Amino acid sequence: MPATRAAAAIPWVAVFDLDGTLTWHDTLLPYLLGYAARRPWRMLRLWRMPFALMGYLASHRDRGVLKSQFIRAVMGGDARPDIDEWSAAYVSRLDRRRAYRPAALAALEAHRAVGDRLILLSASPDLYVPLIGRRLGFERTLCTEVQWRENPPVDRLDGALRSANRRGAEKSHCLAWLRTQYPGMPVVAYGNSDSDLPHLAEADRALLVNGSARARRLAAARGIAVGDWT
Repeated sequence: MPATRAAAAIPWVAVFDLDGTLTWHDTLLPYLLGYAARRPWRMLRLWRMPFALMGYLASHRDRGVLKSQFIRAVMGGDARPDIDEWSAAYVSRLDRRRAYRPAALAALEAHRAVGDRLILLSASPDLYVPLIGRRLGFERTLCTEVQWRENPPVDRLDGALRSANRRGAEKSHCLAWLRTQYPGMPVVAYGNSDSDLPHLAEADRALLVNGSARARRLAAARGIAVGDWT
């Protein structure tokens, strides 16, 4: 796979998913729970979430709406400095807890060593994902964007999604946009779930890592290579 590729005249664009690909686990739920643990009174607002989850399961299953509802319940209305402080602490905690897969970091460094352009593409929100991108040395980070309310002297979190939820077909749109930013460069993409398969199929080379049995079957049907990063 591209992780062992020698340097070439034209670099590749290496697009990495975050949750389950670079990291061992999801990052959003621990982020929200960690924030709520610092503010126990916030737990009182979570009574709405079982109803939101039931609505998600019973109707249109819009993950973006559900994501926004959770963010609003835990952090909605809070000041940007307070949220930024937690975001920085959370990203530092990921380092201390060895949240990143060593094999994923090795693949990232292999791409860096041959001069490839490194892109982080995640459905998780821009509350903390860009910090991870900078921490790991990505050139560009694309992730789900959330809305803030301007409320001088500080902005406060609204929690609605300002962008599309960057998952599934939306990642394909992001990949198409990246091709306009890096014209003529081939793309290699890494992901871990069946929702990543649309954009993996559109890359010049791709690898599904740590996928479920279902995701592996679907990847094989599309001719996408599969593997495991530990």
